[in-house]
Amino acid sequence: MEANLELILKGAGALFKKYGIRSISMDDIARELGISKKTLYQFVDNKAVLVEHLLRFMLEKGDYSCLEGSITGLNAIDVLLAVSKKVSEEIKEINPSLAFDLQKFYPVIYREFVLNKRDHVFEQIKRNFEQGISEGLYRNDLDTELVSRLYVQKLIDVHNPEFLSSIDFAFDKIFQVMFDNHIRGIANANGLAYYENQIIHLKINTNP
Repeated sequence: MEANLELILKGAGALFKKYGIRSISMDDIARELGISKKTLYQFVDNKAVLVEHLLRFMLEKGDYSCLEGSITGLNAIDVLLAVSKKVSEEIKEINPSLAFDLQKFYPVIYREFVLNKRDHVFEQIKRNFEQGISEGLYRNDLDTELVSRLYVQKLIDVHNPEFLSSIDFAFDKIFQVMFDNHIRGIANANGLAYYENQIIHLKINTNP
């Protein structure tokens, strides 16, 4: 195969999600990609640099731009449902040790990633609030900035391995319950009725 940085990042990311970072070597990545280690080092100097590139790549792709075509014209609740489903699918594929490895072995890079991700998600959630209020689906008495920040903090908390260590639930289940509580807290009567209908239609299990 003809190597390029994006293909390397996608291949390395798939391995890291499945096995964690610490257990995967540059040899493993080169072997998985079908390239020589010499070729791999033409793109990244070492694993730490690769991880930094990967987190930046994940941040750029983390706006779920792949959903843009499918969510065009949807109301605010449907947009959140689509994104929630996508996030839940991604969470299922991630080895729980990934976030732990990032925090322990690449703390500076990981902190920058989390802060940048937080700011990006905050803007997305705030825009979704504004859309939902204008569509008559969300309560119009919400402090959109405060509630957006609280929701973003919840997202950060559920990605913290220490937060999950004493909880005997699947990660995607925790995310889905958090999302369900979020919608029920911000929707008005019209929005809640619409959401309940969508749960039945999509067969999403939101019971804890």
